[in-house]
Amino acid sequence: MTLLRRIESIEDRESFIPHGEIEQLLNETKNPDTELIREIVEKSLQKERLTPKETATLLNAEKPEQIELIFQAARKLKEEIYGNRIVLFAPLYIGNQCINNCSYCGFRAENTQVIRKTLSEEELEAELHALTSKGHKRLIVVFGEHPMYSPTFIAKTIEKIYSYKNGHGEIRRVNVNAAPQTIEGYRIIKQVGIGTFQIFQETYHLPTYKKYHLKGPKASYMYRLFGLDRAMLAGIDDVGIGALFGLYDWKFEVMGLMYHTKHLEERFGVGPHTISFPRIEPAVNTPLAQRPPKPVSDEEFKRLIAIIRLSVPYTGMILTARESPDIRREGLRLGVSQIDAGSSIGVGSYSNQDPETIKKSQFILGDTRSLDEVMRELAQNGYIPSFCTACYRAGRTGQHFMEFAIPGFVKEFCTPNALLTFKEYLIDYASEETKRIGERLIESELKKMPEERRKVVEKLLQKLEAGERDVRL
Repeated sequence: MTLLRRIESIEDRESFIPHGEIEQLLNETKNPDTELIREIVEKSLQKERLTPKETATLLNAEKPEQIELIFQAARKLKEEIYGNRIVLFAPLYIGNQCINNCSYCGFRAENTQVIRKTLSEEELEAELHALTSKGHKRLIVVFGEHPMYSPTFIAKTIEKIYSYKNGHGEIRRVNVNAAPQTIEGYRIIKQVGIGTFQIFQETYHLPTYKKYHLKGPKASYMYRLFGLDRAMLAGIDDVGIGALFGLYDWKFEVMGLMYHTKHLEERFGVGPHTISFPRIEPAVNTPLAQRPPKPVSDEEFKRLIAIIRLSVPYTGMILTARESPDIRREGLRLGVSQIDAGSSIGVGSYSNQDPETIKKSQFILGDTRSLDEVMRELAQNGYIPSFCTACYRAGRTGQHFMEFAIPGFVKEFCTPNALLTFKEYLIDYASEETKRIGERLIESELKKMPEERRKVVEKLLQKLEAGERDVRL
């Protein structure tokens, strides 16, 4: 057995999710004192990651005044670390072939009502044309779990995406949501310059995991749990974790996310680049998705967003178009730093909307607004929509990114670069109304900058107006 295989087999036997400890912490921190909540919140505002016990305490805060303390702190922390910028991306489903049988998923192998589809090279180009024509610069590519979606196939797909040009339109960052790979598989994918590799554990509760993952490679809880360890060992230092809320108790799942973060920090010196927390949404011919076993209410959902923000101050938080516009507006205030917009999740559906699109989709979206509508609303509400990929391309990733982020230096890069990518969008793609609102926002943001920084940014904005593109700090 090779050294790498020995590493993988050892990992596959040893979980870092201590089920008994999590249950104990959730039990012993019930009915917390408001003063204790205040102390924990103050620690978070010092930009320190919370301990599992502190997170469990916040999860058990049930009094209205305690919840409001948490919400206020989450809003403040989000503003201090991330400012008012919001990163935007779009999901691009490459194929929905799958050999797993996950009870909640529209793509599960036994679902005969789903139309199976994998984009051809020509269809991929059509999708990219549709996306770049609207102004998208960042994608997450999504693959079913099937032997045909090999590391080589994934890598070649990403290469094609990066090479595609449509006038000023191009994709500058490709994140990946795909099956867990071997270390060698990750190395193949890393060579083409991916952004973040994202794996959702779905549920961290082992008995629940076994109950709903009935067949296929995904039935192995341990192999999936250590999927991002293998990515890190292969040199991919930007990884994203997530849980699917609605399968098991939401408080346990938040604790699972925190222990996963803790594990990555302790083993590799850097935690996840992003955390996702989707709720189960309806899917074609999928009864479990219509009636989730442990549904999470909107109020509980807002609480978990705020508590994740306080527990891991420097980690990006993603809230997708699964959710309604109203919930997404609330999420942005409570700690979310990335959203998708103008999304379509049927395979091939950006370029070819047809009545059968829903049968090529994993679930049903809650927010179907166009990219321009979302950009306009963000700007109206004082957010800077950002397509920035500067840190990624300058090598500010993984531990290096955290070295910038933790002292707050990242705001020196991110706000100016967000304005520059927003300006690109306004020049090339925005409606007249969005352009008017956006230009007003840019002027307002420039006035907030120190004079020296403002002059630098103004010169770069002038370059964009003169026809240059992809200018950045």
